[in-house]
Amino acid sequence: MTEVIETSILPEDTDLKHIAQKVYTDQRITNEEALLLFEKGSLGFVGSLANFVREKLHGDRTYFNRNFHIEPTNACIYTCNFCSYSRLYAHRDEAWELGLDQMMDIVKKYDAEPVTEVHIVGGVHPKMNLEFFAELLRKIKAHRPELHIKGFTAVELDYMFRKAKKTVEEGLSYLKEAGLESLPGGGAEIFADAVRKQICPDKVDADGWLQIHETAHRLGMHTNATMLYGHIESFADRVDHMHRLRELQDKTGGFNTFIPLKFRNKDNDMSHVPESTLVEDMRLYAIARIYLDNFPHMKAYWPMLGRQNAQLSLAFGVNDLDGTIDDTTKIYSMAGSEEQTPSMSTQDLVVLIRQAKRKPVERGTLYNVVKDYSREELGSEV
Repeated sequence: MTEVIETSILPEDTDLKHIAQKVYTDQRITNEEALLLFEKGSLGFVGSLANFVREKLHGDRTYFNRNFHIEPTNACIYTCNFCSYSRLYAHRDEAWELGLDQMMDIVKKYDAEPVTEVHIVGGVHPKMNLEFFAELLRKIKAHRPELHIKGFTAVELDYMFRKAKKTVEEGLSYLKEAGLESLPGGGAEIFADAVRKQICPDKVDADGWLQIHETAHRLGMHTNATMLYGHIESFADRVDHMHRLRELQDKTGGFNTFIPLKFRNKDNDMSHVPESTLVEDMRLYAIARIYLDNFPHMKAYWPMLGRQNAQLSLAFGVNDLDGTIDDTTKIYSMAGSEEQTPSMSTQDLVVLIRQAKRKPVERGTLYNVVKDYSREELGSEV
């Protein structure tokens, strides 16, 4: 390890050198050290540390899956200032609302495709209640039992359970019995209460989000975690957010992956807030990879970053690029992301990963290996 440290991009700052020593000797960095990385760590420095951690965990393997999204509605009772996707329920004539048959038509569209996951998230709609979604889950499982269902943010679940007068454990158990297998990480935004009150004051708070995920873990369900960054939060707010996630992961081990989500400012109530630069995006990924030492995976959501920037993130701690998507999500395209029609074939993803000198591996939702493409001939049937 001494040789690795000597050949790394080491700064003059003694505190930063100490952090590097800790990373290379597999010691956990503190909250104060994470804050120091945000304040003083150069892109090259944090990138080299993050890549060390990434390659220690995964080598050159980079994961993706074959998935599609169902977005039941963008009508929502909540008014999050950063959201370009939803339409107030009072103005639902401007929104879409899919019925059970329409959503099953989306599932059936993929009957001949080797997809392994359906991802279900949308707005919080008062008529799309717990029983409505339980029926959807049952229909999907009856039609295609092997399809992994990852669904519903903690914000959606909190509303469903409160409306049904069920505890979190009762509600999750009910949905699990109906076919729900894991939870996405959405709705976390930023946990700091003062910021949350400014950008999403009326939806489930940090403690509620964490309780839902902890309960899911206790019930044997894996989940993901996200953080919305690059708006009005401070570096300290980012560290606080990741600290709460790291603490829960120490307790349960139930998180699969961490997914930083970049704030996009098109057509929302925070359009005056400038977006973060690409350098700051990559620094965030790198520092998150260094700090979240108990999270097995770090994902760059390419429809949000754009495929070239997501490819770049593979040098800054990221080992997962999400999935094929197939233009079934509008959440980031409506916010002005580079990907206005987010769709990549398996071949596209394999090429993208190989161009970054990494090894593409198709996975299931829980990171079981479906197929290793690292030795496939380009142009072969994938």
